This record gives sequence, C-alpha cells and structure tokens, in this order.
Amino acid sequence: MIRLIIADDHPIVRDGLRGAFTGEDDIEVVAEAANGAEALSMTAAFRPDLVLMDLRMPVVDGVTAIRKLAETAPGVRVLVLTTFDSETDVLPAVEAGATGYLLKDAPTAELLRAVRTAAAGESVLSPSVAGKLMGQVRKPAQGTLTKRELEVLKLVADGASNKAAAAKLFISEASIKTHLLHIYAKLEVRDRAGAVGEAYRRKLLG
Repeated sequence: MIRLIIADDHPIVRDGLRGAFTGEDDIEVVAEAANGAEALSMTAAFRPDLVLMDLRMPVVDGVTAIRKLAETAPGVRVLVLTTFDSETDVLPAVEAGATGYLLKDAPTAELLRAVRTAAAGESVLSPSVAGKLMGQVRKPAQGTLTKRELEVLKLVADGASNKAAAAKLFISEASIKTHLLHIYAKLEVRDRAGAVGEAYRRKLLG
C-alpha cells in the first residue's frame, strides 16, 4: 500500500486528486496539506511513502518543503505536481530532492503511473520537463569542468558513492547527481566509468 499525502493550496485540486485515487487498491491518501509547512507536519505525523507536492504555495513553498523533507524524512519520496515547467521551477525542485516532476494537465492514468513509479524510488518526469533538464545539461557541454565538478569526479574515481561524495563535500546527493550530469555532458560520456576514463585521457585527474 502506497501511503500518500496531497499538498496543494487549492481545495478543489486536492478534492480532484483524492477522487483520482479512490478505488485504487494500492494507494491510500492519508492526509492533505494546504501549504509546505502543513506538508512537513503531516509527514512527521503520518509517515507517508510519498508526498504529492505543489510548488507555489503560501507559508512555505514546495521547493523549501522538499529540501526540508530531504533532511528530516529522507525515506519519503516527493512527486512534484504543478502547472509550471520553466527551468526556474524544475531545476530547484529536482536539486532539492524531488523524485519526480509532473504537470497538472497529465491524464489520470499517467498520474497513477507516476505515483507508483516515484513511490518505488524511480525518477519520473513529464516530457516537457525532461526536455528542460536535458537543455540545461547540454548548455555547459563545451565548457571546462568547474572546481566543484573536478572534486566530485576525483571522489568518483576513488570509488566514492553519491552518498559518500555528498558527505565529503557537505552537499546533498541531489547536488552530486546534478554535478555528474554536467560532467557527463562536458566529457560527452554516458556514465561514471566513462567519465573517469575520459578524465584520465584528458589528464584532468592526476
């Protein structure tokens, strides 16, 4: 059973979402929140598997709530559900630790699939959002690695996991993943092994 909290500042949206999950044997809405602060307190009280999070809410916004949840309840997944898909909305949410990002115009079947996927810990992105992220990753492709990217790459070359690298550099695992995406793009590789090999070839690592 996927225990779910709906966080949205519009009651009619919350009602509609609750209705979408009615009748699903494996999804239970355990609470609703009207802002990010309520989402945090509800998460502490109900221990859900997943929070369905709007971004632009009063009191505490969605990105801030996602960041705090990553610190206080790291086992809880967050699926962003919003009407906004600009880079200024998408990137901060993903970097804060969101597992997925879906737009409110998604069909109910897609929403249900996204909830199940995100609850399982797998990333899920709407097509337009994926395009925004890929566009952002490609932008620095022709540049050189930043000092922080070199630090991340050296730790990866030494065999550090994302979690270990994040702890060493005092940043989040989500930030490590973002740095790795930039590294892959700049070195024109697909994975960690490829990045390390290409870095040695270019003499970026001693």
